[in-house]
Amino acid sequence: MGAKWIKISVIYFILGIAIGMFMSSTLQLQWSAAHAHVNLAGWASTGIIGLVYTAYPKAGNSILGKWHFWLYNLGLPILLLSMFMVQIEGLLSFSHIFTFTGGTAVAIGVVLFIINVFKHVHESNAYNQHKDAV
Repeated sequence: MGAKWIKISVIYFILGIAIGMFMSSTLQLQWSAAHAHVNLAGWASTGIIGLVYTAYPKAGNSILGKWHFWLYNLGLPILLLSMFMVQIEGLLSFSHIFTFTGGTAVAIGVVLFIINVFKHVHESNAYNQHKDAV
């Protein structure tokens, strides 16, 4: 499961770079909060989650890991879309539906990740554990 997270994170990485380049070239800096969330929640957090699930595959392959994957990866694009929508005149009220929907899915996914880490992340089930014993 870790590899899926890492592959998704690099998509957010290039998206974050593209948004930053657009903002820089057009001086449309009102997108900075959305740009920051693409980089932090998309690229950085998703990549770190992928590394955790790579180091602890039992956690990534658990039912909590799978629910976390789907809630986070369906909710985050919706949440990020809402962050761009709030900057478009006339869409502020409508965008809150997306903010609430996507944000709730991401938040539940993060809670599941935290539970999953405390339940499944132990030295005894780390990826390299068997190598250390040899």
